Amino acid sequence: MSNTLVLRPGHVTLAQWRQVYRGAPLALDPAALPVVRASAAAVAAIVAKGAPVYGINTGFGKLASVRIEREDLATLQRNIVLSHAAGVGEPMPASVVRLMMALKLVSLAQGASGIREETLLLLEAMLVKGVLPVVPAQGSVGASGDLAPLSHLASVMLGVGEAFIGDERLPAADALARAGLQPIELGAKEGLALLNGTQFSTAYALAGLFEIETVFQAALVTGALSVEAAKGSDTPFDPRIHAIRGQRGQIATAATLRTLMQGSDIRESHRDNDVRVQDPYCLRCQPQVMGAALDILRQAATTLEIEANGVSDNPLVFTDTGEALSGGNFHAEPVAFAADMLAMAVCEIGSISERRLAMLVDPALSGLPAFLTPRPGLNSGFMIPQVTAAALVSENKQRAYPASVDSIPTSANQEDHVSMSAHGARRLMQMAENAANVIGIELLAAAQGCDFHAPLRSSAALETVRATLRAQVPTLEEDRYFHPDMVTATNLVRSGALAQGLTDLLPTVEPQA
Repeated sequence: MSNTLVLRPGHVTLAQWRQVYRGAPLALDPAALPVVRASAAAVAAIVAKGAPVYGINTGFGKLASVRIEREDLATLQRNIVLSHAAGVGEPMPASVVRLMMALKLVSLAQGASGIREETLLLLEAMLVKGVLPVVPAQGSVGASGDLAPLSHLASVMLGVGEAFIGDERLPAADALARAGLQPIELGAKEGLALLNGTQFSTAYALAGLFEIETVFQAALVTGALSVEAAKGSDTPFDPRIHAIRGQRGQIATAATLRTLMQGSDIRESHRDNDVRVQDPYCLRCQPQVMGAALDILRQAATTLEIEANGVSDNPLVFTDTGEALSGGNFHAEPVAFAADMLAMAVCEIGSISERRLAMLVDPALSGLPAFLTPRPGLNSGFMIPQVTAAALVSENKQRAYPASVDSIPTSANQEDHVSMSAHGARRLMQMAENAANVIGIELLAAAQGCDFHAPLRSSAALETVRATLRAQVPTLEEDRYFHPDMVTATNLVRSGALAQGLTDLLPTVEPQA
């Protein structure tokens, strides 16, 4: 159990959430259980009093004025789960479902949701034993909680719906039985507690953040390699330029680019008497563009880390007074804003990468053979990979339209302003995948460009990156079936392989003090 990640409600770090997403074994800190018991006792006391309290002994949403009798409370909670399980579309990826479940576990364990200990422990056991609900990915507007997807999660706890165990998709009851678990009957407030909250949106936003972080780091490496391929200057990365502006992300990325190129023979070969006065923006302004993206990533990371440790249920149970207070913590506007920022950042990361690629294939700008092939005309070289990159960048531009500015009333106008955080966050993984493909193509092109400068070599750091690629993809001498090369390069980007050995050098999205 020494390698088990123990989740402490309210105090889970971004790095720990990243571990959850990557599949680390986990457990809930048992120190949380006393406050959970106290919260459940507070709900039981409210039920005993009999006074109407939203979410406990009333209907939901527009039906909040309908009083529910004590003997019907269990049926009420079961009904809300089953009726709200109305999602559509493809199932969520298993890694994101797992993250969503962990987020819900940590939220419920803070003792403000009125959930019973046995219900909480079933959710933990499902995580530990790999019972992952089949959750259709579409159907949430990111307010009143991510109701539909979280209802699909809760349904499995009732033995309804479907779940994955490994790669096997089973009826929920069978999946639970396979893991040695039993469905539960929900008590007062529990159904609402399970399906109310921002955990679906937050899980997707965190997953997008982690994938974009990997792409960002790879893009810094390929960007430096492209400077080398074009025999560009490292002067724009001089620390004095960036210190006088003061933007933290810009300072950090400039330092990274400068260090990546340190000791390069290619750079030294044209340091003196170079007729070019300035490089194109796609090379020269990397610190300004990528630095701004880094600042945005870190800002989004701060918002999401806070959200991941908060309670977004409604109503909230306060055990010190025995009150259940109705509010609006389920409204996911912070998550929607964070997702929009991430979408813009990854869009720009891919956009400036494609511009570097376009510059490299143009002999008038790069000084290299046309389309990076030794025999242009007979060979097309990187002509169409650049077209593919352009297509992906444009697709990301279209996806980057802010979701948070949209709203549509639901629940008979009871829920009349919504965040649209769900699809705002859900798009991020595909946008990161698109950007990863663009960066992968740039990696191929930049390495090919550097090949033309032999016997000159780049820095030790960049030569290691080039060797990693060349171990799987040889130099393009003549046209060949290009697709496998692109797949290999993109896999190097997505896997984080380009960052290996550069951990201390590459900036991360961890919130800064």
